[in-house]
Amino acid sequence: MKSDSWLKWVLIVVGIAIVAGVILLLLRGDEDTWIKDSRGVWVKHGNPKNTPDEVTEQQELIKKSSDLYQEAVSKNTSFDNGPCLGKIADDWVVDIAHNPREAIDARPANQCGDFLLGKAHHFIELDLQGNLVRIY
Repeated sequence: MKSDSWLKWVLIVVGIAIVAGVILLLLRGDEDTWIKDSRGVWVKHGNPKNTPDEVTEQQELIKKSSDLYQEAVSKNTSFDNGPCLGKIADDWVVDIAHNPREAIDARPANQCGDFLLGKAHHFIELDLQGNLVRIY
C-alpha cells in the first residue's frame, strides 16, 4: 500500500510540473520576434531566430538613405530647407526634415516630387544631421 501511495504522489507532482510548463509557454507569447518602434523601424524584441525579408529590406533602405545623406554632405548640400535627397529604390525616397517638424517641411517645394506625384509611395525621413526620424 505504501509504495502505491508514493507512486501516486510522484505522478501528481510530475503532472503539475508539466501543466505549469505548458501554461508558462503559452503565456510567454511572441517574445522572440520583430516589432516596429514609433518611427516605423523594425527592432528586435527578445532574440528572434530568423530575420524576415521585410526587416532585411528595411535595413538595406536605411543604409542607402544614410549613404545618400553622406553623399549630399560631401557635396556641401544645404539641409536648412529640408530638401528631398532622391530615390533609393523603386517605391522609396529620402527626405530631410527638421525634428521637430517646422512649417518649412510641409512646403511641397521641399518634399520629394516622386512622393507627391505618387511615383513613390514610401519615404525615409532624416533630420538635418542625418538621423532617422521616421519611415513611412
